[in-house]
Parts: sequence; structure tokens; C-alpha cells
Amino acid sequence: MVIQVKSNSGSNSKAMDGTQQKLEANVLLLGAENVGKSALTVRFLTRRFIGEYGNMESIYSRSDRIDGREISFNIWDSLHPQKSDADVCISEKQLQWADGFILVYSICDRASFNLVRRQVQCIRQGKAKVPGATPIVIVGNKRDLKHRRTVSSEEATLLALSSDCGFFEISVAETYHGVLLVFHELLDLIREARTTKKGPAGLKGIVRSMSAVFGRRRTD
Repeated sequence: MVIQVKSNSGSNSKAMDGTQQKLEANVLLLGAENVGKSALTVRFLTRRFIGEYGNMESIYSRSDRIDGREISFNIWDSLHPQKSDADVCISEKQLQWADGFILVYSICDRASFNLVRRQVQCIRQGKAKVPGATPIVIVGNKRDLKHRRTVSSEEATLLALSSDCGFFEISVAETYHGVLLVFHELLDLIREARTTKKGPAGLKGIVRSMSAVFGRRRTD
């Protein structure tokens, strides 16, 4: 099962983005150690789940055809800083490089959620002078371990809505579909942000929020 909340946005990006040139999207992954950032990346790239990774930082690329258009994803799987006084800071290089951000926490680790909350603020402050929206998707991972949950989906949903971010709660270990939704939602937000920048000054999208549950439907 995947829980999704979409951020505020304008018209459907498929309708707005009429051109068919190749689109390149630079995606920066952030989050604490052991929350599943690398597992999320590899799941998206290969469909496979690998549970453990070494302490490394990498940039990966993947090309897809989405809605008839070629999309190139460049994914920077960032390394979490070891120093506690640096755990929130995002470098100027990362801010300039990224078109969109995926912030990952574990639903079993409140400290990782608190870090994401601070990273959202850091990104917003760093991008304050850049016109248009900054695409951010928050991901609560390890939904398969919900019996050990310390962060409720309601609290994370509230953070996403109040910060104008997309939100998904997923299990990277259990489903590829949820991972795919995360990256496709961020792509939609990147498209919308670029379209807004090209539009008339002061143009804002229609505010909307949506909560949906994907997977097996439950009956009362």
C-alpha cells in the first residue's frame, strides 16, 4: 500500500507541456543514514531491492519514455554528513544542480523525520531568490515495519501540505510501484515549475491537495 499527498500545483503538467524535446531532470536525494535512500534509487533504476549499501555517494542516470516524451533522470544519491552541526546544510553546489528534491525518512525513526523537516526549511531558504516553486517530495519509507512506527502518516501529511511538498509513504522493500510514483510525481512538479517560470510574472497555480491510497482496497 502507498499513501500519497500531492503538493499544490497548477494545471495538469501533461496538458501544459506540449513540446516533445528530451527533458532532463536533476534529482537530489537527501535524508539521514539507514532510511533507504540508496535502496529507493536502485529500486527505481533496476526494479530490484537491495537492503544494505556501503557508505558512498553517487550520481546515476536513467532514461524513460513518459507520455510519449523521452525523460532523462540524473539522480544524486547524497551522503549524509557525519558531523551533527552539518546534518541540515545543503551545499550551494547541490542547490544549484538540483531541479527537484526527494527527502527520505524512516517511519520508525523520528530523528530522521525531524531532519527532513529542517531540510525542507533549508531548501526553501536556499531557493528563496529563485523564481517559481521548488519541487520537493517527502518520502516516508519502511511502511512494511509500521508496527515499529514512531511517525504517523497524519503528521507527515501535515508537514507536506504546510510546506507545499508532495508526500508518499511507501515500502521500498515491498513495492516497485510506490517508488515509481515518487519519481513520476517529482517529474510532474519539475515540469510545472518550469512552465510557471516561462509564464507571465506573478502567475500562480490553482491550489489543490489530494490524498489517495494505492494498492489493495480495504473494506470496513
